[in-house]
Amino acid sequence: MRTGRSALAAVLGGTIALGALTAQPAQAADTGIRVSKVVVNKGKPIVVGTTETKYPTVSFRVTWPAGHTISTASAMPFMYHGTTAVRAYEGPGNQVFLHDMITCNEDGSRAANCEGTLRIRPRENLDSAADATTWKLAFVALLDVKGKTRHEYLNSSATLQVKRAARATVNASPEPVVKNRTLTVTGKLTRADWARRAYSAYGGKAARLEFRKAGTTAWTAVRTVRANSAGSLKTTVKATADGYWRWMFGQTTTTGGATSAADYVDVR
Repeated sequence: MRTGRSALAAVLGGTIALGALTAQPAQAADTGIRVSKVVVNKGKPIVVGTTETKYPTVSFRVTWPAGHTISTASAMPFMYHGTTAVRAYEGPGNQVFLHDMITCNEDGSRAANCEGTLRIRPRENLDSAADATTWKLAFVALLDVKGKTRHEYLNSSATLQVKRAARATVNASPEPVVKNRTLTVTGKLTRADWARRAYSAYGGKAARLEFRKAGTTAWTAVRTVRANSAGSLKTTVKATADGYWRWMFGQTTTTGGATSAADYVDVR
């Protein structure tokens, strides 16, 4: 997982915009910059598939030492896991989610309130099931002192649970079906495989079969079925009324939940 490093992009009228330019911070030292009140994605997990870029939100407060302003002091967030912040950011094949765009507004007390988004591109940032875990948030603090940039890495207590997106399909047959005859309901469970860049079988997962009678809005749980090693689901029920059938399952610590589309069956 390789990403570029980020740097200050623009400073406009007391508002700092942090973009995705590349730069190499120099002169590591205590900058005196501090961050607090850090929140990522409003404390909620984020579910990532195989292609769509995700933008979890981030907000924080940054303070800096006397003699500086928002134009000479900044803190740029990034997320990592499985190592230290320094090694994640500077190491070979660095494994980080960089910020997409952060805007900071000064409040007149050598501090600013910042908010914006991080960026997760699954084809660039995720390459194994081990990435479905808790990511930590850290900051690169940059302080300009007489034209020379000091930097340090600041850890925070904020985390982001990253999960694999999942899918479910359904098919009920025969269609139409004679009343009180047997109806076979099948389906397939898959989830994002970041190593293969595709959706692979979600074997062993339990899914609930649900039915909604035509003309109603409420779904009723019928039974729970566990998928085989290929992610396939199959069960039989008695066809008693026109209606819709679907499979659904809840999220786990590593994988998001999913609900299939509804399959309508005409009972005659």
